[in-house]
Amino acid sequence: MRHDPLADALSTIKNAERVGKSECSVMASNLIGRVLKVMQEEGRIRRFEYVMENGAFTVTLNGNVNECGVIKPRFSVKREGMEKYEARYLPARDFGFLILSTNQGIITQNQARELGIGGRLLAYVY
Repeated sequence: MRHDPLADALSTIKNAERVGKSECSVMASNLIGRVLKVMQEEGRIRRFEYVMENGAFTVTLNGNVNECGVIKPRFSVKREGMEKYEARYLPARDFGFLILSTNQGIITQNQARELGIGGRLLAYVY
């Protein structure tokens, strides 16, 4: 029984990157699909597709993920308090990004700052 599928997916991606694989397979869910879409838009993964036979996403990697993971507990963050969590989870300013769940969907902290909204922290990627 899996308690946190997003953590399992990000851990699988991180481990596949570390050993130099070009592809990996992660469990499929709506949340994981949206997080993978954000990672693809930011250039961290090349692409991903849903495979119907095993109910999983096949993720094509491009070697741009140094570290990724979920943020537990999922802190609620206001637009003014984002810098505190950036300093806590990211190694340097403008290096990597946080992924948030907002009323506008799953977006990065930079997009949330542009929109002037807050949300719940889901993950970090750098």
